[in-house]
Amino acid sequence: MPGTMTMEELLEKETIKELRIAYSHCFDGRDLDGLVDLFTDDAVCEFGPEFGGDWVGKEQIRTNFSGYLNSDDTLYTVLHAVTNPWIRLINESTANGRWYLQDIYTSAEQSQPVGLLGIYDDVYKKMDGVWKIHRTRIDFLWPNRHFTGTRDLQELESY
Repeated sequence: MPGTMTMEELLEKETIKELRIAYSHCFDGRDLDGLVDLFTDDAVCEFGPEFGGDWVGKEQIRTNFSGYLNSDDTLYTVLHAVTNPWIRLINESTANGRWYLQDIYTSAEQSQPVGLLGIYDDVYKKMDGVWKIHRTRIDFLWPNRHFTGTRDLQELESY
């Protein structure tokens, strides 16, 4: 849990925060190339059966995100609001982050502005000096509940 951080650790955590925030901006702004570039080549999106199960590798990630991003030409029809980052540096090239997620609809046609509430649980890898998303999972909390919980340290050390 919280403790004393070195300047280097603080900078690494800030860089990882920028990565997750860039994900939200790229997704909501329909920047497919920018979004896919945030992932490692062998990344896995663990989105559960409601969203097609595991998406493995950049090609499948691109294909599946393309289906969501190309369904409408309007930018920012949903906002991914990510807050409360909890980032754990596992070693020099692996980190874990958990973020509260609120998907907010921006269309007046939506009767409910909140699309879902959840928690992103990410594994980040530093490759050639750049942090990338290696795994991402959503623990869905509302309207449907599918909660897995925090990844344990042994699991994280295996990546």
